[in-house]
Amino acid sequence: MKIGMSTYCLVDKLRAGTMSVLDVLEWAKEKRCEHVELVPYGYSLVDDGVLADRVRRKAEELGLELSNYALPANFVHETEEGFRAEVERLKSHVDLLVRMGIRSMRHDVVLFTIPPEEASISHFEKNLFRIVEGSREIADYAAERGITTNVENHGWGVQHSDRVQRVIAEVNRQNFRTVLDIGNFLCVDEPPLIGVAKNLPLASIVHVKDFYYRPADQDPGEGKWFRTSNGNFLRGSIFGQGDLPVRSLLKLIKRSGYDGYVTLEFEGMEESRQGTAIGLDNVRRLWDEV
Repeated sequence: MKIGMSTYCLVDKLRAGTMSVLDVLEWAKEKRCEHVELVPYGYSLVDDGVLADRVRRKAEELGLELSNYALPANFVHETEEGFRAEVERLKSHVDLLVRMGIRSMRHDVVLFTIPPEEASISHFEKNLFRIVEGSREIADYAAERGITTNVENHGWGVQHSDRVQRVIAEVNRQNFRTVLDIGNFLCVDEPPLIGVAKNLPLASIVHVKDFYYRPADQDPGEGKWFRTSNGNFLRGSIFGQGDLPVRSLLKLIKRSGYDGYVTLEFEGMEESRQGTAIGLDNVRRLWDEV
């Protein structure tokens, strides 16, 4: 088991230009990360080969593994042209991973932000054929290059454990699995312990995060709160300080025999370097405790 972080933890610094992705790699090494996941927000690699090569070399110099590359994607288009353009776009990212020596990619399959009516099971079933077609084509393209592709429980459209399982079963490729986020099930009001237990056998990477949770009738007021699919309130917290049963979740993961990458995502209101550093320490401490 290897503990690391996503560059998304410091997305505010990346977007503000106060840290570069190379700075984030150095910072992660200082905080004893064994690996880093690249999420290209606040920087871009697919259209900047020079930076991509610099990131690869910097990671090698630091002894940091580049564990995964995650990007948004959407296979649900009204036209064949739109669908084909998205498939070709994702293939260009697979080519980037070959260049950088990265062996895992997470891509979404529908838009992250959708209206409530498009989060229904009927809408999912209606568009499943496109989700499967696109995911299968990318998985086949990636398999020829030694890369695993993943769907994540990410975004209302495909966030439930059953929907993730359905997509993976229909795609039916050995190199198509899931990035299992222990917190994201709560965004569609699925108990995290249930979602994690169901999808652990399909996981190639585990994301750990924490949330504060308030019921729909207990508006918490100002702050970076957002609503679940059923109107409850969530806000990112420092890992180990929120309302998720993180000890039980880590125990579940550990007892399953999972021995891959564990990647921290920090999305809280606290200063991001402090929140990420405390979170990393808590992941290590709690993993040892359980």
